[in-house]
Amino acid sequence: MPATATLPRTLTAPAMSEVRTRFADYLELTKPKIAMMALVTVAVGYFLGAAPSANIAVLLHTLIGAGLVAAGGSALNHWLERRADSQMHRTLNRPLPGGRMRPAEVFSFGVTLAIVGVVYLLVAVPHSSAAIAAAATGFLYVAVYTPLKRVTAWNTVVGAIPGALPPVIGWCAARGTISADAVCLFAILFVWQLPHFYSIAFLHRTDYARGGMKMLPCVERPDGFWTGVASVATAALLLAVGLTPFFFGSARWLFLVGSALLGVWFLARTVRFAKLRNDRTARSVLRGSLVYLAGVMALLVIDWMLPRYLG
Repeated sequence: MPATATLPRTLTAPAMSEVRTRFADYLELTKPKIAMMALVTVAVGYFLGAAPSANIAVLLHTLIGAGLVAAGGSALNHWLERRADSQMHRTLNRPLPGGRMRPAEVFSFGVTLAIVGVVYLLVAVPHSSAAIAAAATGFLYVAVYTPLKRVTAWNTVVGAIPGALPPVIGWCAARGTISADAVCLFAILFVWQLPHFYSIAFLHRTDYARGGMKMLPCVERPDGFWTGVASVATAALLLAVGLTPFFFGSARWLFLVGSALLGVWFLARTVRFAKLRNDRTARSVLRGSLVYLAGVMALLVIDWMLPRYLG
């Protein structure tokens, strides 16, 4: 009697779909878009700090470690905000409020990533200060900023601290110490986040209020007057802070002129938002903030970093 051929076991279509869904859920927990933006500033901080002798291996190790810490912090943010997410329309389908993952699973995932990321930086990067900066970033984001979102509108200012630390992680990986140049990078990222997140909070003010988040547009006058004022004030401060690399000798005239033009252009968008205060002008501020940040980072690379590497 001939032997019966045995077909290789393969996943059925429903099983493959479940695998893809699980992968997508784990990926969503890490907030990849935010993580990628942060890692770009880590890389800029490293290249500026290492110029003119960057070590690509050290950079890659730094990005891996910082990326793991960022991913872990984002997962823990999902865990902490699962109840608020279940009340907001834009977050209803996240893995936890959507019922596709259990809180313990998300908590374990986040803690594991964060710890592995810090340990990886300690082992793979020559300067331990990079791991310390990454650990501080994760701790402030998860344990301080996230809970404050339900307590006070000042959470945006506090949250800007961990949001501004990624380039410092890169700088520390390159040099091991913090200098005035690193402080300039931190200051630019810190102030930039304020008008950036005020615009996001204004666009999602109804949802944030539904979830119990004490964002500025949710706790002030219904017409958003103080959000407009805060946006203009912080954009004006950003215009000034954006020039500090030149005055500290970190950048030259190209950066000064370019940064000033970008700062004035962005300030004009916030002034328009303060006058009209609607979703269209708020979205203009949001998009303008992204253009400003990309422009300033590019100017730093062109005006500061490239001459050191090419000269």
